[in-house]
Amino acid sequence: MANSHSSTNSNGAWTSSQAYIFAIICLVIGVAVGYFVRGSGSAVDPHAGHNHGPETAGTGSTQVTPEQLRHMADTQAKPVLEQLKNAPNDPTLLAQAGNIYYDAQIFQQAVEYYKKSLAIKPNDSNVRTDLGTAIWHLGDADGAIAEFNKALQSEPDKAPALFNMGLVKWQGKMDIPGAIADWEKLLKVHPEYQDRSQVEQLLAQVKQHANIAPGTKSTKPIQ
Repeated sequence: MANSHSSTNSNGAWTSSQAYIFAIICLVIGVAVGYFVRGSGSAVDPHAGHNHGPETAGTGSTQVTPEQLRHMADTQAKPVLEQLKNAPNDPTLLAQAGNIYYDAQIFQQAVEYYKKSLAIKPNDSNVRTDLGTAIWHLGDADGAIAEFNKALQSEPDKAPALFNMGLVKWQGKMDIPGAIADWEKLLKVHPEYQDRSQVEQLLAQVKQHANIAPGTKSTKPIQ
């Protein structure tokens, strides 16, 4: 890939190839961070793309540095940030900015925008779920669970919040009963959940750990 200053054309707009590259990078990163789902989205396929790195159009695989990825995220966020200058308290724009940095795995910046959005619209369960997931990626299981609980206070049957909270309880707290309860509730209140088979697989896996005391940190990766 060219250096970070060549990510846009002369007027700051992205070319179709550059936008495609960024989308591929974010897809690969999304796979890398596992099963977690968006506040309004579906689960990432944990097996898709594991053997594929980010590719440029027609040039094969290439290594992307964190600095280049940040530059690309900053470039994609620029139109949203320009709109925020005129509407600094628009919760939708703030959440959009958060989503861009979340997708680029710049979680601290994502958290900052999500919190600003929620300060204005605190009952947005989608943004609250995404905030919790970003906090988890920063290593704070308790903080993530607290945000998922707030999302569920606003929307008790929120599928992504239930799904993600089960993962954090398992991976971050080794709270097997809690994870099972969240996922079983998810399947009960959403019998047609689009990723039902995935939840059932996770339930089967987590039940294998049923004899581990809560609070023990899991070192076993999700398969």
